[in-house]
Amino acid sequence: MNPSPDDSANPGPAVTPPGAGFAVFVLTSMNLLNYIDRYVPSAVKDLFKADLKLTDAQTSLPLSAFVIVYMLASPVFGAMADKAPRTRLIAAGVALWSLATAAAALAWNFWSFLAARALVGIGEAAYATLAPPLLSDFYSAEKRNRVLTFFYVAIPVGAAIGFTVGGYLGAHWGWRAAFLACGLPGILAAGAALMIKDPGRSASDPAPVGMSWGEAAGQLSRIPSYVYAVAGYTAVTFAAGGMADWFPVYLTRVRGMETAAAGSTVGMVTVVGGLFGTAIGGLVGERLHGKTRQPLLAVSAGSMILAAIFAAIALTVPDVRACIACIGFAQFFLWFYNGPINALIANSVSANMRARAFSLSILCIHVLGDAVSPPIIGFVSDQTGSLSLAVMLVPLFMAIGAGIWLRGWRVVPDPGTAASGVLA
Repeated sequence: MNPSPDDSANPGPAVTPPGAGFAVFVLTSMNLLNYIDRYVPSAVKDLFKADLKLTDAQTSLPLSAFVIVYMLASPVFGAMADKAPRTRLIAAGVALWSLATAAAALAWNFWSFLAARALVGIGEAAYATLAPPLLSDFYSAEKRNRVLTFFYVAIPVGAAIGFTVGGYLGAHWGWRAAFLACGLPGILAAGAALMIKDPGRSASDPAPVGMSWGEAAGQLSRIPSYVYAVAGYTAVTFAAGGMADWFPVYLTRVRGMETAAAGSTVGMVTVVGGLFGTAIGGLVGERLHGKTRQPLLAVSAGSMILAAIFAAIALTVPDVRACIACIGFAQFFLWFYNGPINALIANSVSANMRARAFSLSILCIHVLGDAVSPPIIGFVSDQTGSLSLAVMLVPLFMAIGAGIWLRGWRVVPDPGTAASGVLA
């Protein structure tokens, strides 16, 4: 069976199953904790760098180790979803990543810290691979952009909390306290996951067949909307990963801010820009429906162009207040894509392929995205002696992502056309 990008081919349930609201609440709360735990290291980077005697490049390698394990484990959980209960896999993943985050507080050298952060990737892979398809099975195609927009609002909010709380705890009680405080609450969320009632896949979708990953990747590579969505997503993730990991340090070293102030500033602009950007991006994507071809790609491309412009200005304007304001605008436009692109991924395939589609997406955006961008920026900083030059990679890759989505908006056939299912 060839997965179809036509929404009418996989409309989802006609009536929203019971427990959908509870599932959205629990899974969104987990997404919040996910990004708190993910960005605590960025807020206290210089603190554990000094304590563990690391170089700039080494401070970013734990994030890369996390992302590498995360992306390699995601396809495994994508395949396991065909056989094992999804809610149990999610619960186990959340418990593991929470314990691993707390375990980083016990690190005594680079390798022990690296190992703890790598284990976080296994836990998060179970959750990130299975939560969006699970939510997609609760709701019909026309509601997925709205639901997934709400789900992904937790990313900037969680990242902001990670920056703010991590920076505050790090400044007052040390970086180890930050990891403990942010990691342990996830155990409660793991228990709540077991209370979600899995709605099952849409009755109109066939049960999963014994498809190899090669066959699945081959089918997905022939869906234009999926290919352009993931390709642009990869470039944007490169930029977002570098921005999240290095902008607090940029404000400290280049702009002269203190660690706590830099963390809280990035946290503030992330939560304000990200919250409104994600919400408005999803709303604009809905409003453009019927007014332009491929509205989800259109809003993502347009907003990313603006994000790249403001990020470049932030890194070149001399006044620190103007710099922070431009970072805020960059964050605002950066997050527009979250709901639309993930809804496009969900709608591009039939339900029995969604776990595989999200797994492959995770693999791509991380292996070529935020797994490599932080150490590349650190390496450029070490080699050139200029962090300002190194972080210019952030607006560059935002622009690349915008260009890919803009191209997709121009050439991807609209859903329902005869050419929409095959990429030439």
